[in-house]
Amino acid sequence: MLTTERHQFILSILKEQGTVKLQELVDQLQASESTIRRDLVQLEEMKHLKRVHGGASLLQRKGLEPTTMEKQNKAKAEKQLIAKLAASFIEKNDCIYLDAGTTTAEMIPYLKDKNITVLTNGLMHIPKLIELEIKTVLVGGTIKFSTNAVIGSNAVQFLNEYRFDKCFLGMNGIHQELGFTTPDPEEALLKKMALRLSNETYVLADSSKLNEATFAKVADVSDAIILTDSNDEEAVAQLQKNPKVKVVTI
Repeated sequence: MLTTERHQFILSILKEQGTVKLQELVDQLQASESTIRRDLVQLEEMKHLKRVHGGASLLQRKGLEPTTMEKQNKAKAEKQLIAKLAASFIEKNDCIYLDAGTTTAEMIPYLKDKNITVLTNGLMHIPKLIELEIKTVLVGGTIKFSTNAVIGSNAVQFLNEYRFDKCFLGMNGIHQELGFTTPDPEEALLKKMALRLSNETYVLADSSKLNEATFAKVADVSDAIILTDSNDEEAVAQLQKNPKVKVVTI
């Protein structure tokens, strides 16, 4: 089979499935592993896909954001471990900013008995925080229904009245050159403000977000400590080549 035919086949599989395993392509195309790896490298260079551990996935569309329901069960085990790691950095009596998101939500069970104050724009966090009787301040602003987040200019203005020991942010894309990104410019502004007002900032993201870039930039990757899993060792290694970038893996 010609190279262009293999490339078309790989892309058609990705459009159907979203992800594909290396061994699956080897079996279906009856080609060597080295040939398929070379195909994936070439397609990644042409910005048609992203290589991940054991295969490849489609690149995210820049302005497309999954809903909370769609994200909730994706990489759930990794999110729980990342969240536990993130919570270990919190000390008693800290004032923290907890960003809306499914990974930051997993931190809440680990916040009990730390005697902290939480400020959040995540509506989905409120029932858990109330249940654990954690002192909480809810950001005021406009509700974004797809992600249950409070956003908008009022939210940014509200946030500017506070200062934090630590800030914990979710992110849709982490790219060594293009920085931390999210699809919604209004959410990007809120994340950027929270980062600026915090002594320390942590970005929580499973490895599927690495080497991705979405529509609106939040900050450079050197502006926060990245907490992720090591499922994509190559992407983690690329980030760690920059001495200014701090990455902690589970």
